[in-house]
Amino acid sequence: MINVLIVDDSRIARKIMEYELKAMPEYKILTFIEDAENAKPICMSTKVDLILMDVCTASDSSGLKAAADIKKSCSDIKIIITTSMPEYTFIMKAKMAGCESFWYKDYGNIGLREVIERTMKGERVYPDKTPDVDIHGVPISQFTPAQLRVLRELAMGLSQEEVAKKLCLSRSVIKGHISHMCEKTNTSKTLQLVTEAIEKRVILPKY
Repeated sequence: MINVLIVDDSRIARKIMEYELKAMPEYKILTFIEDAENAKPICMSTKVDLILMDVCTASDSSGLKAAADIKKSCSDIKIIITTSMPEYTFIMKAKMAGCESFWYKDYGNIGLREVIERTMKGERVYPDKTPDVDIHGVPISQFTPAQLRVLRELAMGLSQEEVAKKLCLSRSVIKGHISHMCEKTNTSKTLQLVTEAIEKRVILPKY
């Protein structure tokens, strides 16, 4: 029997996961929890084989941070990160945390059951790319990694000078990235880009 811990604060998402797992007789749901911070104590006291871990959980707890912490102590537990958010850093962060697989709830054409089965067979199942959401009419795939890093730091409330210092770049380079983003999106307002990126969940600074 494969013991599964589900970490998700969405009742609908939990129901979907429960439905999928009930169709897989060799899997047993241990429990559902809403806060990622409570996952590690369960893993330390109970035999857990697989965690379905949402990124954005109750109390603003990050499933990615919780997964990285769990992997340090319980590396044999397989973790599938799940999310409905198109945040562009989540795939990279899940890989850095050591998570085996990643499943988008609302994007892509691969089902949860397939991801679970392949993961438990030893595969690493990840999407090829982040969903290509638009920011002010322009898909994020048309922004460079450097531009998105600058946009992320601005979304965290840093000034241009603070962004330059944090990224070890000159102020003129930061201004150049901002100018190119504004030109690309045909806007003169950086705040508008930052606001839309947050509203569309392309950038979620907390996680």
